[in-house]
Amino acid sequence: MARSGRTIRAGLVGAGIQRSLSPFLHVTEARAHGLDYTYDLFDLDLIPHTDARLECVLDRAAAEGFSGLNITHPSKQAVIPLLDSLSADAAALGAVNTVVFEGSRKIGHNTDWYGFSKSRERGLPDAKLHHVILLGAGGAGAAVAYALLRDGADCVTVFDVDADRSTAMVAQLGGVFGSSRIEAGTDMDAALRRADGLVNCTPVGMLKYPGIPLPPSVLHSGLWVADIVYVPLRTELIAAATALGCPTLMGGGMTVFQAAEAFRLFTGVAPDAERMLLAFDQRVKVDLAA
Repeated sequence: MARSGRTIRAGLVGAGIQRSLSPFLHVTEARAHGLDYTYDLFDLDLIPHTDARLECVLDRAAAEGFSGLNITHPSKQAVIPLLDSLSADAAALGAVNTVVFEGSRKIGHNTDWYGFSKSRERGLPDAKLHHVILLGAGGAGAAVAYALLRDGADCVTVFDVDADRSTAMVAQLGGVFGSSRIEAGTDMDAALRRADGLVNCTPVGMLKYPGIPLPPSVLHSGLWVADIVYVPLRTELIAAATALGCPTLMGGGMTVFQAAEAFRLFTGVAPDAERMLLAFDQRVKVDLAA
């Protein structure tokens, strides 16, 4: 049932999110359903830094009657101790990107894995999943690894600048899918030579963190390459992979599909994901022309 008769309030918590398209996606889809819907940004870069600022944002939103909040970098794992319970998917992968308020309770969900799974299925339907390299063991990386393993990947090799973080993620997901299917990488060059695909789940490539997460020279035409960054949509990694003739997947699809599932959780209304994809594409074209 749709939550009718009042304004539905939702929002996004994260750092450096002023160019996020989440408000546009949510509000545009809500209008198509005739819903009174607002979507606010809680940019942690603009909030005085304290250890309790994430908790304060959650408590404020709950007190003001929000239906829920999306959570993005760098808080997808940090938010977990502040919640009352987790969905099965969020608990299994150890990361939350959506919090739903049910009365006084804060329930953590993860729609990122669903977003990546649907986007890859749509954009790279024939991609081989025997061996996939994943860059970044944060919350987004955990969600993508979870999606790949759910979708049948035989082996996911994880690389992160923080070895302890990659080890922890491998242990978390190895306990769900089996330790033989996910590993922490040590030699990226060797791993890439035998890999089918590569997914960037680091923030490198975002406007705030420009660049490419690995030397372009290690890429080869036998890889498919995906990036979850969507601002800009065509990252340096995607450009380098395209130049080599690699099949590529940009971050827009994951963004749209995860937003669609979060919208359903906030409103109780089934969104039209294809309409949201079209709206996203049109908005990106407008932004590029500006």
